[in-house]
Amino acid sequence: MEQNINTIIIGLNLDQADFNYSMEELEQLTTANHLKTVGKVTQKLPHPEAATYFGKGKVEEVAQLVVTTNASTIIANDELSPSQIRNLEKATNATVMDRTGLILEIFATRAHTREAKLQVELAKLKYQLPRLRTGASQHLDQQSAGGGLANRGTGETKLELNRRTIEHQINHVRHELKESEQSHATQRKRRAESHLKTVALVGYTNAGKSTIMNQLVQRFGENEDKQVFVKNMLFATLDTSVRKLELPGHRSCLLSDTVGFVSKLPHQLVAAFQSTLSEAAQADLLLQVVDYSDPNQALMMETTNATLQEIGVPELPMITVFNKADLAGTAYPIRTGHEIIISAKDEHSIDLLVETITTQLFADEVVKSFTIPFADGAVVESLNRQFAVQQTDYTEAGTVLTVRLPQAAVGRYQKYLTSN
Repeated sequence: MEQNINTIIIGLNLDQADFNYSMEELEQLTTANHLKTVGKVTQKLPHPEAATYFGKGKVEEVAQLVVTTNASTIIANDELSPSQIRNLEKATNATVMDRTGLILEIFATRAHTREAKLQVELAKLKYQLPRLRTGASQHLDQQSAGGGLANRGTGETKLELNRRTIEHQINHVRHELKESEQSHATQRKRRAESHLKTVALVGYTNAGKSTIMNQLVQRFGENEDKQVFVKNMLFATLDTSVRKLELPGHRSCLLSDTVGFVSKLPHQLVAAFQSTLSEAAQADLLLQVVDYSDPNQALMMETTNATLQEIGVPELPMITVFNKADLAGTAYPIRTGHEIIISAKDEHSIDLLVETITTQLFADEVVKSFTIPFADGAVVESLNRQFAVQQTDYTEAGTVLTVRLPQAAVGRYQKYLTSN
């Protein structure tokens, strides 16, 4: 899609340390929504103006810039009230959108699965509900011939009708999502019963999570063709992908790629994507992917950690993966404790990453010997399929397997344990 809509981005500096970075990110979000940034206006104030967000002089400056740049859209770096949007549109003769609305639009165009579309729809409806008055009076005036009390009554009736309609849609979408969440819960229960370890990629959008996933799937996936979409753009993909990996040493795990985070991620979206992000909450190990070449990496990590807390992810084991070391001009791959510096496109980096994952993920493994009667051949098949069988012997009592498996799985085969 061509970037043919001229857009001005505006932001208030309320003495925030990360203000400049936040504005840079807003411009990237604008580009991600196929809009062309032709101007930027900022102002330092102790608090936003209740009526117009900016002060009067700055509003006039924005209005003039709209004319000189032929801009048709203004995007604010903060969430605006309905009256602020209405007043800014009246003063500038341009369409005004806030950061939350922009992110919602991006998510709406990037969602592909039915669940992701429902989640975005829920977030948009919750965002629209308190903003029904924005533009409502103008819309109603166009439909009515008169004014005065009769017209105002008609307007209120229409407003209440719109509100009830949106509330009904919210309930309907929530019901559909609940069915999807139940399906996810069933899948997670089956994974738990199989004792298959799970790893979740988390982190800032465009940090390289999907690239890492594709590299791992290509090397260790059951089906190397099941690649996920990758593009150098914020929120290139929203849909959570889960792939099974066959790691060295006859070890298996599930790897999930979750939606990326961003500063000031709308609460509506965090809530809507709760079930999708639960892949991270249920994981045995988190891989927090960080763009090592970005000077704002510390802020990105703060945002990721804050979002994980907001969605209720417990204190899980985590490996911090500093990616894009090739762009940072630093040595790689390097591992120090639970941190690793890599380039996702480097084969040796992926080797070290897999070694790090394996060491952390299977730290609870034990080696046990099981004697299985020949009549219970299905048990032998189950152990061979799920775990690393190190040795197989045959005796009069049955098949003797020496198996490396998680301690939690030993109980399932307790009656076959060989006495020492």
